[in-house]
Amino acid sequence: MSFTVYVPRDASALSLGAEATASAIAAEAARRGIDVTLVRNGSRGLYWLEPMVEVATPEGRVAFGPVQADDVASLFDADFLHGGKHALALGPTEQIPYLAKQERLTFARVGIVDPRSLDDYRAHGGYRGLDNALAMKPADIVQAVTDSGLRGRGGAAFPTGIKWKTCHDAGADQKYIVCNADEGDSGTFADRMLMEGDPFVLVEGMTIAGLAVGATQGYIYLRCEYPHARDALNAAIASAEAEGYLGADLRGSGKAFQLEVRMAASAYICGEETSLLESLEGKRGMVRFKPPLPAIEGLFGKPTVINNVVTLCSVPGILDQGAAHYRDFGMGRSRGTLPFQLAGNLKHPGLVEKAFGVTLKELVKDFGGGTATGKPMKTVQLGGPLGAYIPPSRYDTPMDYEAFAAIGGMIGHGGLVAFDDSVDMAAMARYAMEFCAIESCGKCTPCRIGSTRGVEVIDRMRANVERDRNEALLRDLCQTMLHGSLCALGGMAPFPVLSALDHYPEDFARTA
Repeated sequence: MSFTVYVPRDASALSLGAEATASAIAAEAARRGIDVTLVRNGSRGLYWLEPMVEVATPEGRVAFGPVQADDVASLFDADFLHGGKHALALGPTEQIPYLAKQERLTFARVGIVDPRSLDDYRAHGGYRGLDNALAMKPADIVQAVTDSGLRGRGGAAFPTGIKWKTCHDAGADQKYIVCNADEGDSGTFADRMLMEGDPFVLVEGMTIAGLAVGATQGYIYLRCEYPHARDALNAAIASAEAEGYLGADLRGSGKAFQLEVRMAASAYICGEETSLLESLEGKRGMVRFKPPLPAIEGLFGKPTVINNVVTLCSVPGILDQGAAHYRDFGMGRSRGTLPFQLAGNLKHPGLVEKAFGVTLKELVKDFGGGTATGKPMKTVQLGGPLGAYIPPSRYDTPMDYEAFAAIGGMIGHGGLVAFDDSVDMAAMARYAMEFCAIESCGKCTPCRIGSTRGVEVIDRMRANVERDRNEALLRDLCQTMLHGSLCALGGMAPFPVLSALDHYPEDFARTA
């Protein structure tokens, strides 16, 4: 009898010992003469339980975790291949509350399929969206994405359909699709999980985007610190080309789309779309003036659609199940789902895909389990290193782009970093300004000089040097950066500073 065992090859799982666990399972099975097939899947996103091992049983998969190499022999002794009882047993995987309470649309296959198997991808609904798109007119594909209410999942939340229509309507002999996979915000890992755990969905999403706007070439601009994602994507691209899902004649349709992975320049500023384009063209990553918009004049001066990984990976499901199905999730103008990434001082860090409307309190308390230290939670930073700090009094705010904008915050890429009451918010505000100063491309004065001056002013406040006068100066400086910076780096650096000032003024009164 043959058994199938799943051990993640996700980067985070590997960092926690998954490779040694997989090797131990293979060795122990061989020693006992048991036929075991090891599938290296993506992580389910329950990172406090990694490495999480799953066993396929007639009743469904059963999970165990966290499993280290030293635990493997006892698992075999407990007959875990038949779902036997063990101290690390978690029960049926799909019934684990952390997973059962989610709405996984974009992450529907992550942790389930073998990310290197095109057959497995198709067996779980893969490429049905592209098949539908190949039978549609480009304008109808654009309309379906528009009707779904999908907005960019990279931070600005710009309506995806409008961006695609602008590129569709632009006349040119060449157009491009560029995936911004330079995931650099603190506390974010959804892009990496998708690329490592379900790379074909990104390939399919970009191919559909190419059909929609008339682009024949795509580039994945990948964070250079993601070697496992690079390998997974290159393997998926090779398989897709071999099966006719990429190339000069997509599935016999006569339509073409090529795709390449390009490694990023390891600069935070290159996450900004125009700076990304400069880097992709082989230049220094510097922000461009807009207009012209990239959808009209982008890569190499040609019309270009730029979306991030989660956005493009949401597209195949929309084309498969219909715009209305996706639009039925969410609230207000925030439709569909978002993978929230729980990090920082939490008992249960991981990925939670939920429809918009879930509250911050539900995420950090119900899913995150509160602080890992057991101390009271002081703040949550949402939206990366330039996101505002949200105090507990506002944890009932629903996850909705407009609702968070109304309280001076942003959802961004969905990264959430929690802090307990030991954190010094004045130090965190200083870090935000220092981060901006280090990562600035230097093109505009408010960002380049304002962030440097901001660090100096905060240092004077923390030293209790003319505190009131320097607070007024800092607030004035933040307004200049907000309204005068060329891009979101300088324009958003004041968010964490102002929120720290507004909600935690007592921290600025301490001596450094």
